[in-house]
Amino acid sequence: MSLNDSVSYEEFRDDFLRWLTSNRRIIYFAVIPVLFILWLSTGIYIVQPGEEGVVRTFGRFSTVTGSGLNYHLPSPIQSVNVVDVQSIRRAEIGFRTGIGDRKEEVLNEALMLTRDENIVQVELLIQYRVGSSRDFVFNVQQPETVLVTSAEVALRSAVGQMGIDAVITEERARVQDQTRIFLTRLMEDYGTGILVTDVRLQVADPPAEVRDAFQEVVRAQADKERRINEAEAYQNDIVPRARGERQRLIEEATGFRDREILRATGEAERFIAVLKAYQLAPEVTRERLHIESLERVLNHVDLILLDKDAMGSSQILPFLPLTETRPVEQATVSPAVTTEGE
Repeated sequence: MSLNDSVSYEEFRDDFLRWLTSNRRIIYFAVIPVLFILWLSTGIYIVQPGEEGVVRTFGRFSTVTGSGLNYHLPSPIQSVNVVDVQSIRRAEIGFRTGIGDRKEEVLNEALMLTRDENIVQVELLIQYRVGSSRDFVFNVQQPETVLVTSAEVALRSAVGQMGIDAVITEERARVQDQTRIFLTRLMEDYGTGILVTDVRLQVADPPAEVRDAFQEVVRAQADKERRINEAEAYQNDIVPRARGERQRLIEEATGFRDREILRATGEAERFIAVLKAYQLAPEVTRERLHIESLERVLNHVDLILLDKDAMGSSQILPFLPLTETRPVEQATVSPAVTTEGE
C-alpha cells in the first residue's frame, strides 16, 4: 500500500465518523426498527405433520401448537420445543444396535438373576412413542433415559419371579406381558408422557459359558414331551380298538349262548313231545322214529340196483343208477349195494 492510499483511507474513515456523529438521531430511528422487526421475526416456527410444539413463557408451560406455521414471542419471552408424537421409537435393553445393524451385547444390563438363583442373559426391545408432548417436555428430565432404566427394572422384576427353565422356554410370553404392564405403570407414575406400544423379548438364554449344557437340557425336555405325545397317541389308538375287539367277542359269545340255549330248548321240547307221544302209542311212535331215522340216513346214500343173474354170466358189471351219481368225495355215507332178487 502506498502512502497516498493510506492517506485516502484515513480521510474516508474520518469523514464517515463525522457523518455518523452528525446524523446519530437519524440512524437510531432507521436501524432500531429494523432490528426490532428482525427480533420479532425470530418467533416464527413451523411444526411438521406428526409433531407438536410446546410453547413456554419464561420457562413455564403456555400452550401446545399443532402442525403448520406458528408464532411465539421471541426469546427470552417465549420459547418452543417441537416434539415428534407420531413416530415409533425404540429402546434396547441388554444390547445395542450399531452401524450396519451390528448388535453389541451389554452384559451389565442383560445378565439377570432368576428365582432359583441362576443367571440368565435376557435382551429386550421396547417400542414406544410420545403420548403427551407437554409431559414429555416438562415433567421429567431426559425421559427416554428414564424409560430405559425403568424397563430394566421391570424386566429384572419379571425374570426374578420365575425359574430359569420357565424364562428360557415356556414362560417367555409371560415375561414380555409382565414387563410391559410394569413398565407402563411406571411411565404413568413418573408422568413421562411416553406411551409403550410393544415389548419384545429378543434373547432369553443362559450365559455363554453354560449355554451348551442348558441347550442339552432343553432338547431332553423336548424329547420327553415328544415321547409322551407319541405314547398318548398310541394309547388313544390301541385302547379304542381293544375295546371294540372286546365288545365284538362279547357280542359273539352272547349270540352263541343265545343260539345254543334256543337250540337246546327246542331239542328238549321236541324230546318231551316225542316222549308224550310214545307214552300214548309206543308201537306207532317207535315205528315212526325208525322210519324217520332211515330217511335221514338214506337221504345221503347212493342206491345202485344190480342184476344177480347178469353178474354170474358176465365179467362186465351192469348196474342201473336209480339216482344221479355224485362224486365220491361228496358222499357222506358209503353207497349201499343191493342185488336183484335179494
